Amino acid sequence: MVAQKICITLLLLASASTVFADTPDTLLSGYAADASRAAPGFQPSAQRGQALFTKEWGVSQKMPNCAACHSKNLKAEGKHVITDKRIAPLAPEANPERFTSSTKVEKWFKRNCTEVVGRECTAAEKADFIQFVSHGG
Repeated sequence: MVAQKICITLLLLASASTVFADTPDTLLSGYAADASRAAPGFQPSAQRGQALFTKEWGVSQKMPNCAACHSKNLKAEGKHVITDKRIAPLAPEANPERFTSSTKVEKWFKRNCTEVVGRECTAAEKADFIQFVSHGG
């Protein structure tokens, strides 16, 4: 009986974590909702996301844009231009773990936007970027 209760509890915990797991689309929806509060009617745009990804921001000569480290091919591995550390593909299609943790997504947006763009990215930019990487790239 105790073993049966433990199994049921574990199954409930596993299903609860699945229900609340982040996906590219749930993160995209959250950023789009935040952006809509600032700009009513906001709709994520893969074209704006691509422009954000490829724009040369002028903040760093070694990292002029996101593609410098992440590769222009979203399904390919990238390599950090300073540390030579391998970077898994950006496209969730090629890297199913991409955009599955809001904590990690926020960490990397903060770090990468600050280093490449020179400031933190807005909710609209994050939504556009995820739209591009997940649906338009």
